[in-house]
Amino acid sequence: MMDRYSFIMHQHRDDTVWCPSKIEEQNVTRISEFHLMGLSDDLQLQPILFGLFLSMYLVTMLGNLLIILTVSFDSHLHSPMYFFLSNLSLADVSFTSTTLPKMIVDIQTHNRAISYSGCLTQMSFFMLFGCLDSLLLTAMAYDRFVAICHPLHYQFIMNPRLCGLLVFLSVLISLFVSQLHNSVVLQLTYFKSVDISHFFCDPSQLLNLACSDNFTNNIVMYFVGAISGFLPISGIFFSYYKIVSSILRMPSPGGKYKAFSTCGSHLSVVCLFYGTGLGVYLSSAVSLSPRKGAVASIVYTVVTPMLNPFIYSLRNQDIKRAMWRLLRKTV
Repeated sequence: MMDRYSFIMHQHRDDTVWCPSKIEEQNVTRISEFHLMGLSDDLQLQPILFGLFLSMYLVTMLGNLLIILTVSFDSHLHSPMYFFLSNLSLADVSFTSTTLPKMIVDIQTHNRAISYSGCLTQMSFFMLFGCLDSLLLTAMAYDRFVAICHPLHYQFIMNPRLCGLLVFLSVLISLFVSQLHNSVVLQLTYFKSVDISHFFCDPSQLLNLACSDNFTNNIVMYFVGAISGFLPISGIFFSYYKIVSSILRMPSPGGKYKAFSTCGSHLSVVCLFYGTGLGVYLSSAVSLSPRKGAVASIVYTVVTPMLNPFIYSLRNQDIKRAMWRLLRKTV
């Protein structure tokens, strides 16, 4: 009799797509685990991938935790903009920790199996922190809109209560999106294959493997995409439309430069986050190879959270000075 691992690998080699009929469902054992295909099957590449992604994960953790500590301990940075920044760094740490540690362990142990419950948990946190990233970037855009378009009322509008409420609503909406997606996936009991052509349980990949009505799945995915993608992007575009209109009306070139410089870091992060996400979506739509889409998704799941602290620290003098003060205190 074939053991479980041999059965999974046998399914992997079989190119036929099979779903049980209504009568056959009673005699079919439901899948209890999946097989993540990863980025490459080349054994010689595995040590290189292990070192590369372990380094990137450590840099991401160090950079974002340094931002959180700097904002927390420096009273000069106790303002709405840096409050949102510290929460964004926390979301980035959580977002990366959802997928990257599992991939690093898989590379080291040469075991790419993940249980059904583990896959569902990973997908749930991926949706939660991915959506939270998007909503926090929208809150930061609103903060910049108030600061530039209504500078005299900034302290009154962006009070601690409103800032806390915006973060709380972002978390609440992200939880709703995550649980909505989970409620659909929990209805899926049979799959065409146990092989997921990714290095983590990608929601779209799992839904494509499901033996169920694609129409319902697509409606849910479009709804989730609207909440976590379209609405935040619309809010950011509207905020920056008002910001640019306000800046162009400023008579002083120095005032225009100062206003633009306060938005530079946030705009860079927005372009990096949404630009890479859109690029991965378009590349996966054009490319016939799911693994190429997995490689491309490294950019927004790993590279973007790693670069965010560098963008803010290099472009922001307040963050630079606060970091030096923190380092002098610790040394």
